[in-house]
Amino acid sequence: MKFSLSWLKTWLETDAPLDDILTTLSAIGLEVEGVENKAEALKPFIIAEILEATRHPNADKLQICRVSAGGAELSVVCGAPNARTGLRVVLAPVGAVIPTTGLALKLGEIRGVKSEGMLTSARELGLGEDHEGIIELPENAPIGTNYAQWAGLDEPVIEIAVTPNRGDCLSIRGIARDLAAAGRGTLKPFAPAPIPGTGASAILWNNEYQAACPWILGRTIRGVSNGESPDWLKQRLESIGLRPINTLVDITNYFTHDLGRPLHVFDIAKISGNTLTLRHGIPGESFTGLNSKPAKPGAEDCVIADAAGAQSLAGITGGEATGCDASTTDVFLECALFDRVKIAQTGQRTGIFSDARQRFERGIDSQLLPAALDAATAMILDLCGGTASTITQAGTRPEWNRAAKLRFARLKTFGGSDIAPPEAVAALERLGFTVEAEDALSVTVAVPSWRNDVAQPQALDQAPDLPHAQAAAEGAAAIEPEVDLIEEVLRLRGLDAITPVSLPVASLIPAPVLTPKQARTATARRALAARGLLECVTFSFADDAICALFGGGGAELRLANPIAADLNQMRPTPLVTLAQAAARNIARGFPEFGLFEIGPGYQPDRSQALLAAGLRCGATPLSALAPPRLYDSLDAKADAIAVLTALGVPMEAVTTTPGGPGHYHPGQSGALMQGPKTQLARFGTLHPALCHKLDLPPGSIAFEIFLDAIPAPKRRKKSAPMLPPFQPLRRDFAFLVPETTAAETLLRAAKGAERNLIANVTLFDRYQGKGVPEGQVSLAIAVTLQPLDKSLTDAEIEAVCTKIIAEITKKTGGSLRG
Repeated sequence: MKFSLSWLKTWLETDAPLDDILTTLSAIGLEVEGVENKAEALKPFIIAEILEATRHPNADKLQICRVSAGGAELSVVCGAPNARTGLRVVLAPVGAVIPTTGLALKLGEIRGVKSEGMLTSARELGLGEDHEGIIELPENAPIGTNYAQWAGLDEPVIEIAVTPNRGDCLSIRGIARDLAAAGRGTLKPFAPAPIPGTGASAILWNNEYQAACPWILGRTIRGVSNGESPDWLKQRLESIGLRPINTLVDITNYFTHDLGRPLHVFDIAKISGNTLTLRHGIPGESFTGLNSKPAKPGAEDCVIADAAGAQSLAGITGGEATGCDASTTDVFLECALFDRVKIAQTGQRTGIFSDARQRFERGIDSQLLPAALDAATAMILDLCGGTASTITQAGTRPEWNRAAKLRFARLKTFGGSDIAPPEAVAALERLGFTVEAEDALSVTVAVPSWRNDVAQPQALDQAPDLPHAQAAAEGAAAIEPEVDLIEEVLRLRGLDAITPVSLPVASLIPAPVLTPKQARTATARRALAARGLLECVTFSFADDAICALFGGGGAELRLANPIAADLNQMRPTPLVTLAQAAARNIARGFPEFGLFEIGPGYQPDRSQALLAAGLRCGATPLSALAPPRLYDSLDAKADAIAVLTALGVPMEAVTTTPGGPGHYHPGQSGALMQGPKTQLARFGTLHPALCHKLDLPPGSIAFEIFLDAIPAPKRRKKSAPMLPPFQPLRRDFAFLVPETTAAETLLRAAKGAERNLIANVTLFDRYQGKGVPEGQVSLAIAVTLQPLDKSLTDAEIEAVCTKIIAEITKKTGGSLRG
């Protein structure tokens, strides 16, 4: 919310300095976000007169202006079409910094003619969008005077943050009321004289949607002259960043900010029929709004329509077709009360944001309509002339009868401040609350109509599936009115005066900060980073054609309103966006790297799964221990296993199955399974066709770990680690098995031969070639035996070895290699 200091003082009679006002605003909860004084940037700019304007000898569109600024005459080359002899203008001398460009003017020559300054436009000074010509000042503008000071720009513009519950402070009068209540001046009264009106209104109301608009007023004003607004009105609007349009529109914008009371004017000549109807929107209908963009109301939205169709999206934006312009002579002035929830819902559905919507959805003064309509009518009659009709209305004035009770003791027990009862009552009265009953222990006050956030009933129903929803709603309704009054009393004394109190400690031992799922995600992130992968954070949506390469691309995950045409699909796996990131890095000269991301993947049923996905391209890093080699599918498997191990998954219960989805190479991929149905991860080399389409090098590898599928580790009571007193021993075996036999089958068979003694089984060699029969392969394993209670004899060791050979022969059909 922006307002100038002079505008504030139209409502606040005060001599408080600016710094005091700013400090008070923040102290009472209207946080100051910034203060701007345009005159600071416009100090060098002065009023000058063009003594003579002649055509430039070397340029058809330039003129040489002899300019006087109260001192020596200057030569200025100017290309503005309206530069002419005798015109009063704004001169930027050499050294001045143009606000919109930040460039300092230098003495120079333009087409061989010396130029000692610049004649400026409104746009160049940051005062508007007009750049068709230089600023034209009246003949009585004093030459040599600072332009900003003469134009009334030498004042600060304050911007405050308004919380959603303080709709009353989206008006300059509301801000002045709070400052006056805080002791920074006196609030000036608002009591516009009623306008009796002559004759009936040319336009009548028909309200078919009272749930969205319980009360609406309007009147016709005939014979108006609509043109450019007076300087004082334009300056006030420009000071807060609004562009003046014409007098009628500027008046409605003025009252939107001055009283927080949105208004709208219709050009009667452009209305079809003599009735404006408030009704539900019709699906498919649309109209062009005042922002020159199409508005498409839905069946739940409220529109104002004439005989030709919808002309306004009620409470949000008017229509261009019935807007007022220089030809307007008869207008219909609308002043309505719209339901705040329906306005908010319409705004969300249509995506249209306006000053009117901002105020209606936060709540406006429901009792202000007649006075605001009279005040706006009086200003139109004063500035545009004309004759006002009587008021026409639909609906009835809503009743306003709210009260709240404050127990003085709660200011201490709940608010933590020692405030005497008389001070508390006086603070509420200064804010407009009226005392209905008071005793030594409490006070009951009537809530003013502009404070619809105090003692406010619930506007939305509680979700029925929430536990204890009804009890929570009843409890909130019981305590909120008193809490609202406590807040008002405390903030007027100053939020910075409230003694800070720590929240009570529920337990000496703090609860875990992270949920088990969050802790698992953090562990996976550390494990992948430790393996040299770089983390990425990418969008969860991508192009549907690319998603189709990874098994997605269906219509059920298509975005209705994507932020870009190539980001129109929810990704089935983070590999979609990782692959695109990898391709961009390769295109920029980084061919060898590893990336990972922990993020969502979306299924056709619109469910969401959390995945840890990674991708490697190129070859292994240079090392003194081993020559570089291209990554293969087993490197992807190693990455997946490292994460599962870090997450506490018992790897002896995990099996590997060959094959994978379509984006993996069918012969170089697999899945890590826990049991027959639970897939923990999948890995492999990416399909060559996919690599070709995405400009990835052939042989790129990837993995996907389904973090949601990993069971939480069982809680076991920690005990001292078992440290066997006996040395382990190792025995090596080589078996001839069919080449189709998975090495994992061999390892499991060896492990199961003697579980109490065998601590570990490792594959250390695979050989196929000379000396090995056709169709077979030699697999060599190292078996570690760990005795627990005694040293093993040679006979016992031999017995274990015999069991291992027998078990492997039985499970694989292989034989010990001689």
